[in-house]
Amino acid sequence: MTAAPSLDDDLGRLRGMLRIRRFEERAAELYGAGKIRGFLHLCVGEEAVAVGVMRALTEDDAVVSTYREHGHALARGVPPDRIMAEMFGRAEGCCRGRGGSMHLFDASHRFFGGNAIVAGGMPLATGLALADKMLGRRAVTACLFGDGAVAEGEFHECMNLAALWRLPVLFLCENNLYAMGTALALTESQVDLCAKARSYDMPADRVDGMDVTAVERAALAAVATVRAGEGPRFLELATYRFRAHSMFDAELYREKREVERWKLRDPIAALSTLMKLGGALDDAGLSALESEVGAELDAAVAFAEAGTLEPVEDLTRDVYATEASDAR
Repeated sequence: MTAAPSLDDDLGRLRGMLRIRRFEERAAELYGAGKIRGFLHLCVGEEAVAVGVMRALTEDDAVVSTYREHGHALARGVPPDRIMAEMFGRAEGCCRGRGGSMHLFDASHRFFGGNAIVAGGMPLATGLALADKMLGRRAVTACLFGDGAVAEGEFHECMNLAALWRLPVLFLCENNLYAMGTALALTESQVDLCAKARSYDMPADRVDGMDVTAVERAALAAVATVRAGEGPRFLELATYRFRAHSMFDAELYREKREVERWKLRDPIAALSTLMKLGGALDDAGLSALESEVGAELDAAVAFAEAGTLEPVEDLTRDVYATEASDAR
């Protein structure tokens, strides 16, 4: 039986979600100012998934994410200044400015992307889990993907192989109801995503992805069984993004009333209200937490703005080409 959350646990969860929310809001502002360019996919509203899942993992576990991965990277421990510098295209970024918003990567935190291809991270996660099993390591690979990925061939191939080979991988589907601008029911004849996992003889559960404690408990239980050698598990995390799919999205496919209804279940507001009712938090404490997070993000932005651009002569560095082919 899982113990009741302690004050420190809830403060950690709340701070983690606030960091992600404020980071994403700052990223949107910087994008509007032209300091961040390219594609930008924000996870405002989905913070409970990132924080709950990452708290269930150890530093030896691996994480494979999607293009909406800022929150996952932050919750995993990737420093916000390195993430912000990457989004600014600076050499001090976690990928030397070459990856940008959709391709965050930090091997020191076993955070293996960031992947712009829908379901593209699933084969990578399956391979990492296979390597761990072959080498006898007790690590778990957490693979996050959106509901749109379940329509891809990689999803079915990887689910099948992971179940067949009993690989130590935890598949985590962030179901925010829309694959870009298309509702799940318009692309899937079977909208029960757990049923798809069970068709591969894989245990699966649906979790309230707007409740950080529920996510953490479900992830802890799933990770424990995977680590014990019982094969892969699947969790469907029912969540919702409050902002558009990306900064280029006109958001014409859903009603504003639907968004407002989901905002009533804001995971940050829900946890802070619960803590206040229990006497574990007051307005002054919340304000102090906001100030702490704000100062951290100010420093991250300053670090990114002070960063350097890679010199032009390094443009072909790390590109797989020979001198002979260059000559042609």
